Amino acid sequence: MTKKLLFVCLGNICRSPAAENIMNHLVEKQGLGDQFICDSAGTGGWHVGALPDRRMRAAAKERGLDFVGSARQFEAMDLREFDLILAMDKDNYRNILALDPQRKFTDKVKMMCDYCETYTDKEVPDPYYGGSDGFDYVIDLLFDACGGLLKSLSQK
Repeated sequence: MTKKLLFVCLGNICRSPAAENIMNHLVEKQGLGDQFICDSAGTGGWHVGALPDRRMRAAAKERGLDFVGSARQFEAMDLREFDLILAMDKDNYRNILALDPQRKFTDKVKMMCDYCETYTDKEVPDPYYGGSDGFDYVIDLLFDACGGLLKSLSQK
């Protein structure tokens, strides 16, 4: 059965599209492309339709990855549509759950960093207002978390 994963951050131009693209990369590398559908969204709608941030794309390019996609806003129906929703930080987590007042889908919403195997971060930091090293750090952190997530889902 195909698992539908949704990665969520604030604007859907830095962290969540990076997680989506990294997860797709890891899934393809392991030949599991038919088992996962990955998407991303932002809790805010400022960047709807925009490509991933150019600095995030540049950091990805240095690792031989092309980050694709266009930003969209998270909607309440995403709670029903997806099997697992991964929040980049606690604010994203709270904003996602705010769209589930009956608490029907809380078990589907997880923190991305809960799947880290090496890093001890509890949240994926937003690199938007920082320098290029922040984007590199987020990519490294997300490779760790996505690897742990894939391992966790493959064992089920």
